[in-house]
Amino acid sequence: MISLNSNQINPFFKKVKNPLNKQKITVLQINLGKRCNLACTHCHVEASPKRTEELSPEICQQLIQLINRFPQLETVDLTGGAPEMNYGFKPLVEAARKAKKEVIVRSNLTIFFEEGFEDLPEYFAKNELRVVASLPCYLEDNVDKQRGKGVYNASIRAIQKLNQLGYGNDPNLVLDLVYNPPIPNNNKFSLTPEQINLEKDYKTFLKDNFDVCFNKLFTITNLPIGRTKQYLQNKKIYEPYVQFLESNYNEQTLDYVMCRNQLSIDYLGNIYDCDFNQMENIPATLPNGEPLTVETLLKIGNLDVINDIKTADYCYGCTAGSGSSCGGSLI
Repeated sequence: MISLNSNQINPFFKKVKNPLNKQKITVLQINLGKRCNLACTHCHVEASPKRTEELSPEICQQLIQLINRFPQLETVDLTGGAPEMNYGFKPLVEAARKAKKEVIVRSNLTIFFEEGFEDLPEYFAKNELRVVASLPCYLEDNVDKQRGKGVYNASIRAIQKLNQLGYGNDPNLVLDLVYNPPIPNNNKFSLTPEQINLEKDYKTFLKDNFDVCFNKLFTITNLPIGRTKQYLQNKKIYEPYVQFLESNYNEQTLDYVMCRNQLSIDYLGNIYDCDFNQMENIPATLPNGEPLTVETLLKIGNLDVINDIKTADYCYGCTAGSGSSCGGSLI
């Protein structure tokens, strides 16, 4: 178990009392690399245009084998960086769709306007990809502060393009948006707003002002890792923020946290319980302590080999209030 080594924070593993156990694995979330056309202030992956780390052809082929070998897999979730910019994106999409898996692409939307990626909206629609797109607020100023000047307007144009292709209306073309709260700059913390009501506000504002639509809104808590952690530490509010999350711990979320039925895989083929553990370099292991890789799973011939999920104190971010995951609030 991993702790922040603070006397003021009750370690997460003590709070849950019993280890979190894996359930049947149905989701592969694959981080294709750190290359991205943006460098968002809240990015826990610390992706940017300057990063070059990405999937290799060898690991890509191993992942395709994994997708083809295990019928229990229902969803292949592609993330990054900007997943579309990193090696293996289209081969993995096409292998997963051929195997009749749901494919999620976690897109920043602005990638549509980068040279060489203009075909992405049509490619998404042709392959019926489920698009989960970051739009951390429905107001321009808030989005541009988090993600860079001009990102909001580019995102709206991208949503309009997706709507023209049927996204948000055709039941086979699902477009979900993601809300991230601003990173706190003082110790006046608040939980992520209630998802259902915020979704109504998003839909009303975006429809009235831009005539665009989407399916669902996911509210995601800023976990104290990556750039968010660095920012909180610089403001000297890192530990108070973790304490705030701990004070709002909700044990009812534990049955629904994404690490229960998911494997998170990095561009090197290493396996983690979740995307956050991946960024903090806490690998998933076999019961004997051996770190897991895609190659190991292929040799074993079984996805369900992890007993206990590795936890850390930032897990309070997933279990505070209504909970938080890559699919939004949990309860």
